[in-house]
Amino acid sequence: MKKVLDLTQMKQKEKGTIIAVTGGPGLKKRLETLSIRKGAEITKVSAQVMRGPIIVQVVNTQVAIGFGMAKKIMVEVEKESNIERSAVSS
Repeated sequence: MKKVLDLTQMKQKEKGTIIAVTGGPGLKKRLETLSIRKGAEITKVSAQVMRGPIIVQVVNTQVAIGFGMAKKIMVEVEKESNIERSAVSS
């Protein structure tokens, strides 16, 4: 089962596919220069507390983006089943 989240809602080390960037053309162009575009695979590496920057990995590059930008990146992630969760915690 898949779920759609914005990048700020993803957990650390969670992977997904970008399905939309909800900002304007300037934001989309800026993110595209960082290889962050619709259809790209993305992994959330880490996030700072209190709405700080978020580090993501796209292709083979790690990039830090601001909280506001991350809030506008919609990602489809695979929801873990209970079986997968119990296998990981064992």
